[in-house]
Amino acid sequence: MTTKFSRVAAAASAVLASGLLVLGAGSAPAGAAGLPGITFYTGPNGTGSAIAANLDKVGECQELPTPVQSFLAISERDVEVYYNAGCRPGAPGKDGDLLYVTGTLGSGNFSYAGLSYRVRG
Repeated sequence: MTTKFSRVAAAASAVLASGLLVLGAGSAPAGAAGLPGITFYTGPNGTGSAIAANLDKVGECQELPTPVQSFLAISERDVEVYYNAGCRPGAPGKDGDLLYVTGTLGSGNFSYAGLSYRVRG
């Protein structure tokens, strides 16, 4: 069964592949700022409310307005997602080194609800 989330991720992959073909032809794309970005979802598999990540605040910890369960990334930047407020690594309520890095192209579900994030430079 194909979900809306997997169809969107497949379409995103096709868009990126088109851009790579343009790059291979010697032309630069219009700019990384033209990429859709990273969207967090309150439910698994891209369901629930959508929350756009603010990619302009590189290196700053940003709190999410509500816990998130999944994401779709088509971006020029990686985003670190934390399961604790204040960009504190670790499992929920615990210290540790656990966090999730979205990458620049992908989608998925988090192990725990994401509460804060930081955009990598």
